[in-house]
Amino acid sequence: MKKTYEVLNVKCGGCAGTLTSSLKEKFGDVEVDLEVQPRQITLEIEESQEEDLKVALRGLGYPLSTDELSGFQKATTTAKSFVSCAIGKMNK
Repeated sequence: MKKTYEVLNVKCGGCAGTLTSSLKEKFGDVEVDLEVQPRQITLEIEESQEEDLKVALRGLGYPLSTDELSGFQKATTTAKSFVSCAIGKMNK
């Protein structure tokens, strides 16, 4: 089923590039909407894959807006997002 999720820490095309390339193998094509706040991703996903998506997004530094994160976790995901963004810009 095609679903849309709100994702935090996505700032630019570099972030979008990291999301699409990093999630492609496991989740297929991912659309990133940089025109809305918070940013949104849309993909074909089964309900059984949602936890894997949540974990993958956190690992990249882009948690779902619905994730309940501690202060430390928020800081960690923000730091990871800067690295992911830079990688996405270099891979363009």
